[in-house]
Amino acid sequence: MLGGKRVFQMLVKMEKQPNASSSASSSASASAPLRSTGQIGSDIRALRRSRNWTLSDLADHLERSVGWLSQVERGVSEPALEDIRRIAGLFNLPVSFFFSSSSDDPESQFVVRGDSRRSMSDDTKGLVESLLSPDLGGAFEIVHSVFAPGARCPEPFVRQSEEAGYVIEGSLVLFIDGDRFELRAGDSFRFAGETVSWVNEGTVPAILIWVIAPPIY
Repeated sequence: MLGGKRVFQMLVKMEKQPNASSSASSSASASAPLRSTGQIGSDIRALRRSRNWTLSDLADHLERSVGWLSQVERGVSEPALEDIRRIAGLFNLPVSFFFSSSSDDPESQFVVRGDSRRSMSDDTKGLVESLLSPDLGGAFEIVHSVFAPGARCPEPFVRQSEEAGYVIEGSLVLFIDGDRFELRAGDSFRFAGETVSWVNEGTVPAILIWVIAPPIY
């Protein structure tokens, strides 16, 4: 799919520091600007497609017109903050996901700096995820995941995507179609369409790089 070995060799060279705390992520949205209209539209389109929703489906959830949503996705119109809040809630994302300290920087469409990652979750459930890809508009997304000691998948899940991962630090137990796999630093995996769950039975955080195609967030 991605030339997996080369992808992981490249990604593992990234710094191993976990994301900033959820409180810092939340406060960032108060001071950081919204991402550019085109970037937001591209992300919203990718999020909608990850649910296999039509424009009409998402517009209904947002209580907005299909025409308005189409303009937002094409970068013609900019959503209001209340629209951003609703979209974030629908896709279980923090509002800060749609804010960026470098949205006007030309490199932002190609490069994600370590201190500018967009948070995709908070630490309330023992899993902190941040986006390593510049946006959600590509054929795949790269996610930095930190599983706290004792963190457990709320329930098994099945996703219509191909997923691969690499363990940077710690250990993680992965269940794929009921089979148990104990993963340690240096191990990697791949699955596509199977029933999956996980638990961190270790005493230290498990840090993984996750590659997902197509994007699911």
